[in-house]
Amino acid sequence: MAHEHGHGGHHQHGHSGGHGQMAEMLDLDAEVLGDYYREVIGWAGQLVPADARIVDLGAGTGTGTIALARQLPGATLTAVDVDEEMQAGLRERVAAAGFADRVRTVRADLDGDWPPLGPADLVWASASMHHLADPARTLGQVREVLRPGGVFMITELDGFPRFLTDPAGSALEERCQAELARLRLEAGLHMGLDWGARLKDAGFEPAGERRFAIELPGPLSPQARRYAQVTLERTRDRIAEHLSAADVTALDAVLADLPSRDDLVVRATRDVWIGRR
Repeated sequence: MAHEHGHGGHHQHGHSGGHGQMAEMLDLDAEVLGDYYREVIGWAGQLVPADARIVDLGAGTGTGTIALARQLPGATLTAVDVDEEMQAGLRERVAAAGFADRVRTVRADLDGDWPPLGPADLVWASASMHHLADPARTLGQVREVLRPGGVFMITELDGFPRFLTDPAGSALEERCQAELARLRLEAGLHMGLDWGARLKDAGFEPAGERRFAIELPGPLSPQARRYAQVTLERTRDRIAEHLSAADVTALDAVLADLPSRDDLVVRATRDVWIGRR
């Protein structure tokens, strides 16, 4: 669910660092930030009928699809992603969760021509919109998929969560985040857009907007500690060649010390916008 290029849930393009690391990070994201996901999906559930037809755009490993299926037991879902390996894993997980009769998968490049996906009561895009080449085109396609009165729910993030609280660690994370942001911009990712304004421009009626500031204090659970480990490892994999030697050494020291640290927290922000057709 929650994702940046290679994060947080749903993806549309290639995943550097391997599917295993990606899948684990997305699963941990859904587990560690479970209260946030339950709140957002509960919000979605108030806007659609009990037997809603839902399309999950950029479904990735299926963490969002399964959470939606679990919390909206009358809904049927279509999970859309370009990555066949991700979709194969999603089908296995859906079957294991007992939702195979309610979830279908569709392989599609969201930057290309879409197969028939509608009519839908809810289109859900969790950290996938920033990957798309032409957001305005995608918004128009979503509008065609939705039935009249249906809603489009976009959730986005401004980057990886943060975990370090000591001054040196916080400063190191800040430099890492800045480098990740630079690389995203260079890659043409649409981070930091005002999706509320984009929805309005595309003819949607604004139906809600909210920023979630998430902070989980320490001591962290084993799952949250693992989330920190995997996220910081992924950060290192992506930007080590762009950091100074001193910062790489410092990041390696942080990673080596993580299992014994009791001062870690989880800080993250998520933005949610809802538009109604």
